[in-house]
Amino acid sequence: MAEAANDTGRADRSNWRTAPFSRWAFHHVRELMPVAEVPADPAGARDLPASPRSLDGFAMPAPGGRTFALDEALAATSGDGIVVLHEGRLVYEAYANGMTAQTPHILMSATKSVTGLVAGALAGRGEVDLDAAVSAYVPETAATPYEDATLRQLMDMRAGVRLNVEQLAAYAAATGWEAPGPQPADLHEFYATLAGTPGPHDGPFAYVSANTDLLGWALERAAGRPFAELVSELIWKPMGAAQDGFITTDDRGAARCTGGLNATVRDFARLGLLVAEDGRRDGRAVIPAAWIADMAGGGDARAWAEGEFAAGFRGMTMRYRSGWYVVDDAPQTLFAMGIHGQNLFVDRANRIVVAKVSSQPQPVDFRVLPLTHRLYEEIRRVLLES
Repeated sequence: MAEAANDTGRADRSNWRTAPFSRWAFHHVRELMPVAEVPADPAGARDLPASPRSLDGFAMPAPGGRTFALDEALAATSGDGIVVLHEGRLVYEAYANGMTAQTPHILMSATKSVTGLVAGALAGRGEVDLDAAVSAYVPETAATPYEDATLRQLMDMRAGVRLNVEQLAAYAAATGWEAPGPQPADLHEFYATLAGTPGPHDGPFAYVSANTDLLGWALERAAGRPFAELVSELIWKPMGAAQDGFITTDDRGAARCTGGLNATVRDFARLGLLVAEDGRRDGRAVIPAAWIADMAGGGDARAWAEGEFAAGFRGMTMRYRSGWYVVDDAPQTLFAMGIHGQNLFVDRANRIVVAKVSSQPQPVDFRVLPLTHRLYEEIRRVLLES
């Protein structure tokens, strides 16, 4: 497919998440806003041996009684790129809208799952106490609604902080993702000046993106290193990423830990392979196996069932833990998810990984979301039955 519009300078921070500009912008983020590099170690890149498999048997039920072939399902879900791994081998990949195997694409809120892995790596080293209040690491949050929220509550979306309309607008302006205003975008200042009274912590799942940006700041303080450096040293290099990633920042350099990571689809899939292999690469622990086990088995099913996303995933038995969604229906699936159709599915039992990036017009479309899950499930069916 030809390069999507907009390589003529029309995309900017005022419209980059809006179709049709997003089809270009989502893989040209570096040209639109400040970023911090996440270096890889090309010499230590994990090989993904090519082992093409026929997916001709793919037949996905679709609206109106139709059946989609794989290319039709990818088009219906605005797919920009997909990589499928089975048993550590590259069995399928496809790209559209100007994407290639070497093109970084923004992962949106799938970044939260990477932040959760960084937290797990640091906790395994004894460098952070996830049961501590965030104000223990970020004193600037004292006397704010976040003061007593623990890092664990931030990570599991169970902090009792809700942003009103004005606060949401201030948060958006602080992230660096909006059109530049009269003042520099400043995430840290947003948290330090946030007013209000929190509700009770450890309640139902409530999705607040600001939680994970604050978690990332706390992890930086705990480790004494910038977030991009933590991702590189703890995840990107040891898992064997083949290309540098990068993460968006505000105008003062604070990383967007909740949604700003950019990576190739192959490296996105390598991240899934790390989870599929219990946090290990070539027998060496990158993330503690106990952390992966807790992602898969921890979390609170009632908090999810009473939370705000449960209705959108009707029929699925689910939990949310450490930035990962967990579907307990057999075989269990862990997945990372970001707005506009970014998904990383991991079937640990069968070592199947499906990484898919997209430019869906709506941030969250509960008509398209089931199609994406059916796409993954149909790929899994074909792989296991062929």
